Amino acid sequence: MNAGDTGALLRLQTEVLEAVACGTGLAAVADLLCRRAEALAPGVICSILTVDADGLLHPLAAPSLPQSYSSAIDRLQMGPKAGSCGTAAFRREPVVVCDIDTDPLWEDFRHLTQPLGLRACWSSPILDQDGQPVATFAFYYRTSRAPDDMERSIVQTCVHLCAIAIENDQVRERNHRLAYFDALTGLPNRGHFNGLLATSIARKERFGLLLVDIDHLKAVNDTVGHGFGDMLIRTIAERIAGSDPRLTACRLGGDEFAVLVADCRDAMDLGKAATAMLAAVRGPIKAGDQTLDPHITVGGALFGDDGADGASLCQNADFALYHAKEMRRGGYVRFSPDLRTSMLERVRMVRNLDQAMLEGRILPYYQPVVRLDTSEIIGVEALARMRMPDGRIAEASEFHAGLSDPRIAYQMTGQMLDQVARDVRAWLDLGMDFQHVGINVTTGDFQRGDLEQRIVDAFARTGVPLKHVVLEVNEAVYMSGIDQMVPKAVGALRQHGLLVALDDFGTGFASLTHLLSFPVDIIKIDRSFVNRLGDDRAGDVLVGAIIDIARKLDMRVVAEGIETPAQAALLDAFGCTLGQGYLFSRPASFEETTGLLRLFAQKRDPAAVQPRRSA
Repeated sequence: MNAGDTGALLRLQTEVLEAVACGTGLAAVADLLCRRAEALAPGVICSILTVDADGLLHPLAAPSLPQSYSSAIDRLQMGPKAGSCGTAAFRREPVVVCDIDTDPLWEDFRHLTQPLGLRACWSSPILDQDGQPVATFAFYYRTSRAPDDMERSIVQTCVHLCAIAIENDQVRERNHRLAYFDALTGLPNRGHFNGLLATSIARKERFGLLLVDIDHLKAVNDTVGHGFGDMLIRTIAERIAGSDPRLTACRLGGDEFAVLVADCRDAMDLGKAATAMLAAVRGPIKAGDQTLDPHITVGGALFGDDGADGASLCQNADFALYHAKEMRRGGYVRFSPDLRTSMLERVRMVRNLDQAMLEGRILPYYQPVVRLDTSEIIGVEALARMRMPDGRIAEASEFHAGLSDPRIAYQMTGQMLDQVARDVRAWLDLGMDFQHVGINVTTGDFQRGDLEQRIVDAFARTGVPLKHVVLEVNEAVYMSGIDQMVPKAVGALRQHGLLVALDDFGTGFASLTHLLSFPVDIIKIDRSFVNRLGDDRAGDVLVGAIIDIARKLDMRVVAEGIETPAQAALLDAFGCTLGQGYLFSRPASFEETTGLLRLFAQKRDPAAVQPRRSA
């Protein structure tokens, strides 16, 4: 090879490396490489094919070959008799075919080359660092011959340059995926979502946004492990992405997804997409001996109607998702302006509750639980109240919105446990025949996984036996558990001697059949049933049936919301022993409750009114 040839190869090398360094795409670099190689070797036709992980060949650059030829060999499987290129990739070594018409490697493909006048082909594999074929570089000839020395030098240089370009492209692709795609699910990540959202807005498309939250992912991680949690995330991601071809699903992180709904014209269209997605996600997921039925909660907003820019659209969809998690867990809610008002009210109330707890203005008020036949007090229920800065006592309905914040609810339960334990200790020290206090707990208290220890510690500090505690859990909390999380925790607490009451029975998700599996000692019939007594025969029958079933299951029944003597008399006739409501007393302060206990506390043996435990 003379100096002129050497200089030409150096110029080729410099030009290609500069293109790679400047970020030119792989296809453009390959096309440049082929054209320069053909210029250096007149009469030669150059072709570059890539090899995928399955060993299939794909045309990358062949500027002098017709598109029909490239299309015909696309997805050709490499193998021992797959022409020059497929065989070179298979053997991982160069293959020279001097006469295509007679060589057996071309037996199945010469009908493609003959019309083009191609008579010989020399192909060299391009290998990655692990020795695996990633591409082939080929010279075609219009005469039956082998390559000469100059052509060998050109191919050696081009194979090296092509390997550099392919490796650089793979690095760029990996970096791109790391930057714009979620590693666990393969979906676009938050950064990519922001770009997709901005593009849709810039194009003035009609689209919708659905924000998705996986229900109870933390509980899954805590109870069956993060490996199962990751599988849950991946499965849900696949099901969401496959639920509707118009959907572009993105994982924002943790248990959150954002889904863009293309060509979404109105609220009904958005609702249909959400409904399809909810349905697609359902269905058991199995891993070993573990089975989970996954659910998601969805909030949606329509571009234009519910937000004219990315920030407002995302915020409003988030308002809708928050409302769905509070009111329609496992369902879908579309944004409406009143949701913004309720969210701002919640933020204000969270701030107020934070300040109240910091200043010690959260205190328990107590409502007596009485025997209906004697009006004797056999226990009390502790209810949270907030003393306002002006001294007024605010009822729970005035700050209930703030308790939807899990952190606030958790902290308030802690303060209530400590204060209730001190009050019970005081009553016992006064020598009162005090029996038990009911304490309400929330889903957030169970999710932390430390409720048992918190209750045990709070009452141990004051020396109050846990036989004086009734844990009040409403139906929604019971039904929110993953893998029986709540029933298991309640069962552990009962081992310490606590009684457990199923609060607000009949208004939530539980049914009478759940009483067979939930660890419950007391059923508290919701006030909505009591209000209808005497006016609604169906209500009378239902209350009577609940009382009868509970008695046969060896459970006690407490009727809530009793306001009239007629209601109390009817419940007593049905066989309901215990009740509470304004007829007997409104919730009262520690001092007022102390006075009531002095006058009306039952003097009998507590064992006579406490429910027996089933084996």
